[in-house]
Amino acid sequence: GLMASSRSLARFWEWGKNIVCVGRNYAEHAKEMGNALPAEPLFFLKPSSAYLREGSPILRPYYCTDLHHEVELGVVIGKRTQAVSQEAAMEHVAGYALCLDMTARDTQKECKKKGLPWTLAKAFSTSCPVSEFVPKEKIPDPHKLKIWLKVNGQLRQEGETSSMIFSIPHLISYISEIITLEEGDLILTGSPSGVGSVEEDDEIEAGI
Repeated sequence: GLMASSRSLARFWEWGKNIVCVGRNYAEHAKEMGNALPAEPLFFLKPSSAYLREGSPILRPYYCTDLHHEVELGVVIGKRTQAVSQEAAMEHVAGYALCLDMTARDTQKECKKKGLPWTLAKAFSTSCPVSEFVPKEKIPDPHKLKIWLKVNGQLRQEGETSSMIFSIPHLISYISEIITLEEGDLILTGSPSGVGSVEEDDEIEAGI
């Protein structure tokens, strides 16, 4: 199955439709947020208008006073995926990107308290900065990566993808049972511990 497309996967952020974000997928991060470890993946959506290209400014929503960074490995889907098995899931991956799940933490706390969806906290414009596309061939094992994030040169987050609670095939299989994933869609696989606030004019740098 060759992935032929008139659209370039290297520019998935221009036309990919769905951004599916997985929460609480690193035990240490669940702990720092005071959450129990999930028995099955917890996920939520961002609109495609949340995309922001690497190097562009992140805008804090007007209702937020506590904006947090969460660095995540993003998985870019290469072909339509519906109820795929874990064994076949990786055949549907085109590549990866380093992503940020920017979160209005004060708003999220309010939403949690009231039992409301997290949309205001997670889905605002510029809430999903993404790196350049990394083809699958460059990353033989996505579960053997270190991801990190610095704010103004200070290391804040550092984690190993090997410590994900649910593996990438597990996530793709689980999500695709519920949401049909399309070519160009993105799955954010969760953030390691060390999340924290950013202020106006802070500079965020992250890497794999």
